[in-house]
Amino acid sequence: MQKFSLNRRLVIIIVCVIVSFALMTVSVTLRNKKSTPPLVQQFGNDIVGLVDRVVAIPTNGLSGSVSAVSELLNTYQENQQLKKQVSELAQTKVRDQTLAKENKQLKKEMKLNASLTDYTAVSAAVITRTPSSWQSQVIINKGAAAGVKKNMPVMSGSGLIGRVAEVNKTNSKVELITDNNDSANRFAVQITTKSGKTVNGVLSGYKATTGQITMDNITTKAKLAKGDKVVTSGLGGVTPKGLYVGTVAKATGSDYGLATKLYINPATDLSALNIVTVAVSKQ
Repeated sequence: MQKFSLNRRLVIIIVCVIVSFALMTVSVTLRNKKSTPPLVQQFGNDIVGLVDRVVAIPTNGLSGSVSAVSELLNTYQENQQLKKQVSELAQTKVRDQTLAKENKQLKKEMKLNASLTDYTAVSAAVITRTPSSWQSQVIINKGAAAGVKKNMPVMSGSGLIGRVAEVNKTNSKVELITDNNDSANRFAVQITTKSGKTVNGVLSGYKATTGQITMDNITTKAKLAKGDKVVTSGLGGVTPKGLYVGTVAKATGSDYGLATKLYINPATDLSALNIVTVAVSKQ
């Protein structure tokens, strides 16, 4: 009896497998022959698609809302930064206007038409720079017709690069501060130390190995520090006061502690000069 029951179960399993394969074969055959699936399959597909759309709509909406909120927060932060920058610019503008007004009033009280810091800028392009005189001079495309005169300082980028040595009608020769010729006309410069003391001196030459300008004839024992700013002093009346030259790199001194020579990192890369500015004094 037990053996008969086991055989019966085995027969049922085999029949079920055969029926399953038959149904699968019929389904595949019908699918390949028909351009559309059976009604039952169509109904199932429609239900699945509907459920997918119902779930996708709020999901996509939530995702879009999160993105919109994130963009809104970023926009708000950028707006706050821009407002801060605009406020700082407005404050700087007001301060500059106030200083200009005070300067004008002080000049009026002192009966001065111009000061050592007054000049107008004339822009010019470098048209010639020969390899043989690379460190000593350049030719620019502005001359007497543009108001350029001999000994006027010339700037480029952030600072001073030299002075006008010769003036023609439509061009001028500029003598660079890197010129080591003993006959070169030198600039009077000054340094204000961190303690407030002023150190005067004269630019004396150029050290090609380090790319630094040298400063001699120093008039004080004041302690100088690396990074102190060097500007023109305005002494002589030709060069405006306050033109940026560079920063102190190092100082060499005598046995008595008096600095005899300074090495200055120039404010401008003098190896690549294209556009320059001539400081035409208003005096």
